[in-house]
Amino acid sequence: MNLQILIPNLFWPDSSQPEIYGDLSLSGLEKMLSKSEKKTYPSEILETWLCKSFHIDKQKCDWPIAPIMLQSDSMNSILPNSDFWMRADPVHLRIEQNHIMLADSQAFKISKEESQQIVQIINRCLDNKNILILPLQSDRWYLRCTEVPEFETFSLSDVTCRNINDYLPIGNQSVVWHKIFNEIQMALHDHPINQVRESRGELAINSVWFWGGGVMPQVKIESVFSHVWGNHEFLKALAFYSDAVWKEVPINGEDFLQNITIGDHLIVLDALYGRAQYRDTYGWRESLKKMEIDWFIPLCSALEAKRINQLTLIALGPGATQSFCVTANDLWKFWRKIKSMAFLSESVQPRA
Repeated sequence: MNLQILIPNLFWPDSSQPEIYGDLSLSGLEKMLSKSEKKTYPSEILETWLCKSFHIDKQKCDWPIAPIMLQSDSMNSILPNSDFWMRADPVHLRIEQNHIMLADSQAFKISKEESQQIVQIINRCLDNKNILILPLQSDRWYLRCTEVPEFETFSLSDVTCRNINDYLPIGNQSVVWHKIFNEIQMALHDHPINQVRESRGELAINSVWFWGGGVMPQVKIESVFSHVWGNHEFLKALAFYSDAVWKEVPINGEDFLQNITIGDHLIVLDALYGRAQYRDTYGWRESLKKMEIDWFIPLCSALEAKRINQLTLIALGPGATQSFCVTANDLWKFWRKIKSMAFLSESVQPRA
């Protein structure tokens, strides 16, 4: 049995803070990383890595996240067919000096009723027969367009907690979509529904973010994995269209090892992702400590006992994507000295 574990933000994204690893007991993780064969690739976000692993090509606008997730998020009531679909997710924008910073739904809650009301406001404001926004999930909205727009977007993961001015749509029709973007902000600015939210101490939903647009791939989506384990909705949708068996992430490594079957398995562990994006140092450290106990120690032991043939840890980060491939024999290579997480992170993480 071969196992790959995909971990966004396994390393803290700011290498100027090596003290974040201080007093962390990570013997299982550090042993596997230090004894492994390491490869480094350009930085990728989770959705991009998954698209490539399932042999999905990037389209003119973006990676086609929206059409692939559409059927699942609509509870099978809408099929993607040949229409162009794009995500138009609710976000909160905040002005900071000369920057406009974006927070996604990790930073706020929005009810189904609020979602429907806000989308009605937006559609009424735009009054555009060519586009329509649908609130299929409270925090995942979809835009249907009668024509394929000529512009390129940036994924929501790219811009969360960053200055949106560096990530606005580019291309032949970018000006048109900048105007739509501004009209939505004007419609939602100081709207009574947001005034009520703010009176409750909640963030205003004052914009949307366009991303993940495309048409449904015409070729069959294929998986290199026989089984995929993860709570990420995009992974679940990919499994639906491919031959992979999808299951929720097990409680821990021992639970996984007791229920595995022969094949190539992928586990997505994304507990560190939001903590790193929002620079929650305490939450990130606590999540990594829990991951060590629940996953890295039992998996390292399983490797030593040859219950796993090969394990690959894939660390996604803003500096690079790193692949750490380790076998049972690698664990006994004494000349590969065990290094600390602070040392291992130095070569890939950019300074903030």
